[in-house]
Amino acid sequence: MGSAQAADFTWPEILGALLAGRDLASDRTEWAMDRIMNGEATPAQIAAFAVALRAKGETASEIAGLADSMLSHCVPVHVPGRTVDIVGTGGDRSNTVNISTMSAIVTAAAGATVVKHGGRAASSKCGAADLLEGLGVPIMLGPDGVAATVARAGIGFCFAQVFHPSMRFAGPTRRELGVPTFFNVLGPLSNPARPAASAIGCGNPAMAPVIAGVFAARGAEVLVFRGDDGLDELTTTTTSTVWVVRDGTVGTAVVDPARLGVRPAAPEDLVGGDVAFNTAVARRLFDGERGAVHDAVVLNSAAAIAVHTGLSGDLEADLAAGLVRATDALESGAAAALLARWVQVGAELSAGA
Repeated sequence: MGSAQAADFTWPEILGALLAGRDLASDRTEWAMDRIMNGEATPAQIAAFAVALRAKGETASEIAGLADSMLSHCVPVHVPGRTVDIVGTGGDRSNTVNISTMSAIVTAAAGATVVKHGGRAASSKCGAADLLEGLGVPIMLGPDGVAATVARAGIGFCFAQVFHPSMRFAGPTRRELGVPTFFNVLGPLSNPARPAASAIGCGNPAMAPVIAGVFAARGAEVLVFRGDDGLDELTTTTTSTVWVVRDGTVGTAVVDPARLGVRPAAPEDLVGGDVAFNTAVARRLFDGERGAVHDAVVLNSAAAIAVHTGLSGDLEADLAAGLVRATDALESGAAAALLARWVQVGAELSAGA
């Protein structure tokens, strides 16, 4: 249970404060999320809370309370050593191919231990879980299975539906609202493996520094980024804004892919489709196809590799080094081999082998 379980708050108090434009302390948002996670909140209360909080504008403290509640209700995963997650918040309405999911495989093939957290499509046609399933990766493994795939393949996937069963109480309301709310932001903040490093895309420019602030308070090492074209990725069509979380502080930087030798792309070059379409794109990538998707994947992989390695204070140099490792992992066939290994190990674990 969340630490706010015994606090004496009420929904009228919480909602009234939000409607008056007042920020909430983290114990109040944690209380509200505990009610939601315990199935004690009605759909009307969930919807009102999510919309009122978004209309006011979420603070780092408010989001921290929500994420703390989610983590207190999740099924934990224990993976030794330093791990990294690479994930986007979604909700950017761009319907790109699954850049962060493909990048997770490349990042692991480059030697970083990856524990990815994600779910099915929310605002697009193909989410992380959908793509991995299309590639043959078993997604329903529990904590022991995920830990075993990490140990044997260097990568694991925590399917949100499995590890956050209490989110089922919010699912219908979230789908009916149909607009991004704090629920979109909580995914990257509630990885049940609690990785020390993360590379996180956030399409909402107001929420990116909030996410960074939550991670800074946790003492994590994180890159939060937003393409200046609106993508929740490091984009290759223009520059990206990056919030650098290191040593409990948040700094900002601009990443220009051209300075890293990455070829410019047109937005339409990165557009995805349904699960079959995006799976075919991923298979062509791992089979050696070059082009805009390849370039976007290695750039985002470079961010995850850099933050897993440890940031030096020179972001461009860190990304350049990561780019070399990511490109080699993809073009040498190591990424394709790692994916095949992941599929094999996952199948053995699913079968009880």
